[in-house]
Amino acid sequence: MIGNKKVECTTRYKNLWSFTKILFYLREYVLAVDKGLMLFSILWISILVGFNYQFNIENQWIAKLDSWIEQWFALYMMYCCAFIIPYLFVILFRQHLITTSTTFWLLLLIAPALFALKVSTANPLENKIEGIWGNYFTAITTLPFKLLIVLIPLVVMYKILPKQQSFWGMTIKGLQWQPYFLMLAAMLPLIIFASTQADFLNTYPRLKHVAFIEFHTDNPLGYQLLYEISYGIDFVTIELFFRGFLVFAFVRYAGVAAILPMATFYCSIHFGKPILECISSFFGGLLLGIIAHKTQSIVGGLMVHLGIAWMMEVGGYLGNLWSK
Repeated sequence: MIGNKKVECTTRYKNLWSFTKILFYLREYVLAVDKGLMLFSILWISILVGFNYQFNIENQWIAKLDSWIEQWFALYMMYCCAFIIPYLFVILFRQHLITTSTTFWLLLLIAPALFALKVSTANPLENKIEGIWGNYFTAITTLPFKLLIVLIPLVVMYKILPKQQSFWGMTIKGLQWQPYFLMLAAMLPLIIFASTQADFLNTYPRLKHVAFIEFHTDNPLGYQLLYEISYGIDFVTIELFFRGFLVFAFVRYAGVAAILPMATFYCSIHFGKPILECISSFFGGLLLGIIAHKTQSIVGGLMVHLGIAWMMEVGGYLGNLWSK
């Protein structure tokens, strides 16, 4: 009994220590960040979110553009508004926070262009196989293909930019896992609540995009799991780009001020999602950016992001089942 109590006390101590560490990261960031930039970033992304959901920019305007180049340009302009405007605020009104250079300006223009390319580019393997299995093949190869669109330029930039400790934070060196498990546990009640909301259930689970496969195989579970793995690959892309590239490439120019423009940009890629998910993405992106900066690693954040995504899949599945 004494041994069990000791183990229980040790576990509680570790959990408390993990929670305290997250709070310490947040407190340190709040003390360090420029309050004017924080206020401006929150107001600016609030305006963009309100404008998007009032006029349904992402789903009605951009998604319905005919050509690839038109979609890319529209997304590029939207991402520039979300990402570059906060940096312009810093450059104009907080010059002491940033050091600009030709490389900085190039990176500032490249970042939204690259992600717009990722979103707008179609899968070249689409329609290579006809029928049901061709549709399934397209569904499971699209997101891995989009990872390559982002990964190849990130590899090139990693080679030519000043040396980093790791490849855009993709390291587990010195990483402690308890804070990330606590973050996942904290998200569970929110996901349960979201799973009762109509707009959430209309979007999730994403697995319903390949629901047609159930009637054409004796092993639907295997094909469904393969789709979920493919779906999870998109979060590798997201974390590499946002918490990796947008934090570690820009922090050398703007310090901790680089985290807020990353969070506003990250929020803007959720404009086609349910509004609560979009709003929470700003604060989630901010938190993951703070932790990535402090730990010099994106792996824990990737674990959290994947965990939330797959919990949302389960929540969407059970919520739709319950609502029938």
